[in-house]
Amino acid sequence: MNIGTQLLILEIPMESFFGKTTIYPVLLKDEDGLTLIDTGMLGQLEPLRKAISDVGEDISRVKRIILTHQDIDHIGNVHALLDLLPNTALLAHKDDVPYMTGERPFVKLTPERINQMDTALKQQAEDMIRRLPELRFAHILEDGEHLSYGGGIQIIHTPGHTPGHISLYVPAQKILLAADELLVVEGELVGPAESATPDMPLALKSLEKLTVLDVEKVICYHGGYYDQNVQARLQTLSQARE
Repeated sequence: MNIGTQLLILEIPMESFFGKTTIYPVLLKDEDGLTLIDTGMLGQLEPLRKAISDVGEDISRVKRIILTHQDIDHIGNVHALLDLLPNTALLAHKDDVPYMTGERPFVKLTPERINQMDTALKQQAEDMIRRLPELRFAHILEDGEHLSYGGGIQIIHTPGHTPGHISLYVPAQKILLAADELLVVEGELVGPAESATPDMPLALKSLEKLTVLDVEKVICYHGGYYDQNVQARLQTLSQARE
């Protein structure tokens, strides 16, 4: 799905602990190539490649990867992508980088969680963790930072789901890339999933940052596209925590 000329929504089927679902990474287009926002679940390089092809692009044009946070359905293909495209630049928020480089254990991907996986997925998870020290970040993101990609984006630090979780705002198109700070469930925009959010009070407080943005459209990693009176809905979600 194309939103304007510089933003493309990918659709990738995914199996998780919660069953079959679809995830929605995003591509930002520039003359020098593509910026990929999140990489999909472990072992999904070929579905990712197909999703990029389905929107008329080629995976070889990916020049940058922005990781919104440390969860495996967001960083799962980062090593496979870097093996394929070793000059690709990695970006992530400073508060999640230590987890992605193996300096700290993942917040949610615990040894107990890994042991619950089937054999193939468990092996993939263990291989990813073993390779974490290989990751080198070209740029460490800060809250409020502006980047030129896709016509211009702003980094919004929205912690709670993970310490370094970020959302991205595209002011020229009034679009919010919410990552996991928001979800679309049965056609409605809702807050972060409590079952996957270790610090729910902080994640709900992070919603306040989104209410001050001029937003007409939201793209959620889980649930996809939403454009129904977004600002009023964000105000309702933020006020509900009080």
